[in-house]
Formats: sequence, C-alpha cells, structure tokens
Amino acid sequence: MNTVCHKQLHFGSVFSKEIIVDFEGGRITSDGGGLLLRELDQRFHLSERLAGCLHDYRTPERITHDLETLLRQRLFAISLGYEDANDAAFLAGDPALKTMAERLPESGADLASQPTLSRFENNVTAKELYRLSEVLLELYLETHPGPRKVMVIDLDGTDDPTHGQQQLSFYHGYYEEHMYHPLFVFDGQDGFPLAAVLRPGNTHDSHGAVTVLKHLLPRLQAAYPEALILVRADAGFAIPALYEFLEEHDVRYVIGFITNNRLKEQTASLAQKAEDNFQATGEKQRLFTSFHYQADSWDHPRRIIAKAEYTAHGLNQRFLVTNLYRNPQLIYDDIYVLRGDIENRIKELKLEIKADRLSCHRFLANQFRLLLHTAAYALFWLLRRNLRGTELETAQVNTIRIKLLKIGARMRETCRRLWVHLASGYPYRHLLSAVLQNLRASPI
Repeated sequence: MNTVCHKQLHFGSVFSKEIIVDFEGGRITSDGGGLLLRELDQRFHLSERLAGCLHDYRTPERITHDLETLLRQRLFAISLGYEDANDAAFLAGDPALKTMAERLPESGADLASQPTLSRFENNVTAKELYRLSEVLLELYLETHPGPRKVMVIDLDGTDDPTHGQQQLSFYHGYYEEHMYHPLFVFDGQDGFPLAAVLRPGNTHDSHGAVTVLKHLLPRLQAAYPEALILVRADAGFAIPALYEFLEEHDVRYVIGFITNNRLKEQTASLAQKAEDNFQATGEKQRLFTSFHYQADSWDHPRRIIAKAEYTAHGLNQRFLVTNLYRNPQLIYDDIYVLRGDIENRIKELKLEIKADRLSCHRFLANQFRLLLHTAAYALFWLLRRNLRGTELETAQVNTIRIKLLKIGARMRETCRRLWVHLASGYPYRHLLSAVLQNLRASPI
C-alpha cells in the first residue's frame, strides 16, 4: 500500500462546487470540552492528591514525565473514553489532552508513550494503593459536609472477565468464566464511589466486605456522629461475620437472605394465602411478614422479612435479614429494593468508564487501574452535580461525554493566551457556559 501524503483530498461536489479537504486546519482536537474536567480537577486537586500518594523510583535526571503529569494523562484519557494505555500512540500530541495535563498544546513536549504509561502502572505498591483509596474517601467527606440524619452504604461485587495471564485470575463457578471479582462500595443515596477493591477471581461475594467497612465506618461515624448509617447488600453478603460487625458498631443493615427449607416451612401459610388470593382475583399478589429466625451458625435470633409473590408464573419468594424494626413491606419496597441502583452504577463504570479493562499481568497494577477508572467516575459525579437543573441532570456518563466533552476545537497558542476555538454552531454552548458558572459559584 502506498504511503503517499496527499495535500488535498477530493470528495466530489455539491451544486457544482468541488469538495476539497486539506490538512491545514491547525491544532485540532475532538475533546475541547475536556477542559471542564480540568476545571473540576483543579478545584478539588484530585490528580495532585492521587499523585502525592505515589513514590517516584526513577532516576531524577532521566525523568521526562513527572508522576503528576502521567497520572493526569491516564485519568483524563480514561474520562474522555480512551481506556487503554495503547491509545497514547495517537493521543500524546493531542492539544486538549496536553492542556488538561498542564502542557502547552504547541510549544509543550508531547505526553508519555504507551511503554512509559505501562511502567507507571506497574510500579505501584500495596501501600500506595491504600493511600490512593484514601483519596476517594477524603473527596467524599469533602463533598458531603455534615450534619446528616441518614447515610446509606451499598455493597456489591461484579465479574470482570480476564483474557490472558493476569495474576490471581481464576475460574468462578457461578459466573462460569475466568475473571477478577471486584468489590464496589457506593453512597446509596447519590451514587458517589466510596471504595473499589480488586479481588481474585475465585473469591466469595462477601470476601473483604468486613475489612473495607472496618476502614470506612470509623471515618464516616466521626464525620457524621448523629447519622443513622444503613448498609444494604444482596444475599451474597449474608454471612454472620458481617451481621456481627455491623451490630457491634451500631449500624443498621438490610441484606438479602438465601431461601432454605426452614424458611419455606415457616412461610408456607403466607405462600398459600398468596396463591389463594391470586386464584380468586386473577391479579398479582404480594404479601409480607416478618419473624425471628436463628441459623445454626448464629449465636442469637435475627429478624427475617419474607415476601410471597404469586403471579401467573407461580410463586416467587424472597427473604431479607435486618436489624430494622419497621413495617416489613416498607423495608422491602422503600429501602431494600432501592439497593438495585448500585447495579446501574457498576454497569455505568464498566460499560462507559471501562473499569473492567484490567489487562495488566500484575495484580497490583490492575488494582491501580481500577482506582484510576473509579476516580474518573468520581470526576463525572462532580460534573453531574453541577448539571442539576439542566437537561443532563440525570444523564449517563456517555451522554455527558458526547454532549459536553466531545467538542471539536481548534487550539491556538499566542504569546499571552491559549485560544480554544469551538464551532459556532455547537448546540450546547449555553449549557457549557452554565456548568462552568455553576462550578465556580459552588462553595465546594
């Protein structure tokens, strides 16, 4: 194939006017709106704080790209939809990304290459990862000032399929695949990511949950001493160690509970009543009750919420274990069911932030990647907070990215200014301006 560089390309004509394309448009980027993310980063010093957790092991006189620049390059590239370090091959000279990483688009040196970024990701240590996770919690506390009456914590795990020789990738029988098994913790009321922990692929859903809560709860209880803290999780987290820990720390919980024969026997009359009502009316029946139950491994009874639902498809039973003492249906419908929103958050992280792109060989490097992707999600959380009252108030990450960040722009550098020329016909210009004003006017 010839590699001739054409100065002009011809694309036919419109109304007898020839369409000619050249390559003289100047420093063009498709990510002009990414400067909003830079504004957020500078406001909350996120990349600076993350980079401050890392130690540079390189020889100082041979360093071209400092840690903060490398971290900004990866964080902003992920946010803009370039999830792989390989993308650096064509992004290193992108004028918008260079500006976001604090380099001048024309006179500044290009950003790091893929090998440099890969070495950066693989140099991280376990202690540094712990400090990085602390930054997420600090950002949460900063953006959620007290006092608070209620705080909800949602826990959930997810599968992350692996496709190579990644360390601690194992086959998981439930998911029927080789995978990692990340654990995520979110604020159940507004979706802020509190923690993201990478786990080996063969771990149980509940593995590490108590350890993560031991780290989070003292800080949260100190910040919100008057708040009632509620933990929600599905049946994968129904283990005595978690109940006992939460009870010892005066934390409320609502956790799914796996159906067993003893529970079915205890709710047989409720199930029969639901069936009889359905046969009499032909309409779906949902009946609730609660009772105390003690499994063999428990040292005392706990409250069980039972739902018996009967439809044309038959009986559907669900059980919860809780230390709340409110109406059973209210606990199920108005508290537990809302836990399902964490699945939307995780789906957004995986599909739109690509948090499942953990393709390094080294396990710790993949944990670092997971934290970087979660930090990018936190940036979008901050951006979405400044979109309240607009049409994008509840928009998904990809919608926000397409409408506010993926803006074609020509960037021009003069001796005193850096000009970013957006298209005159950009349809969301007023929204872009409003978001910037909201950001600069907000106290935190």
